Amino acid sequence: MTPIVRNAVSSDAAAIAEFNRRLALETEKKVLDPAVLFAGVAAVLADPTRGRYFVAEDKGEVVGQMMITYEWSDWRNGWVWWLQSVYVRADARGRGVFRSIFEHVVEESKRAGDVIGMRLYVERDNRPAQATYLRLGFEEMHFDLYHLGVS
Repeated sequence: MTPIVRNAVSSDAAAIAEFNRRLALETEKKVLDPAVLFAGVAAVLADPTRGRYFVAEDKGEVVGQMMITYEWSDWRNGWVWWLQSVYVRADARGRGVFRSIFEHVVEESKRAGDVIGMRLYVERDNRPAQATYLRLGFEEMHFDLYHLGVS
């Protein structure tokens, strides 16, 4: 399979929201509120300062996705792109969909000219994803991730 990778558009919101729902359930056993999820996806698609979705299509169907968000590094004077909401439909896994999206995003980062790196987080127990990221050249970092909810 050689999917077409493109920028997501507003008409992709339902597919992206559904993939995010599946992602949360598969990786964290979380059930997300569909209305909140759809609104969050729509907010990104409407405002590129919040992030950017890329989708992979095969035969006119969205089969995979990735979102990037941005972090400014004052230490390195450039942008770090965070890879998030990475999902490939179950029946399309193992067929190069993720690699196609990833390679597209790498090329986009090079074209931007001010991206100094990419980061992502992955569940501690998701060994297959960790192995994939290591094969692609990612390195395990010496940070732990913390969170404080404020709402």
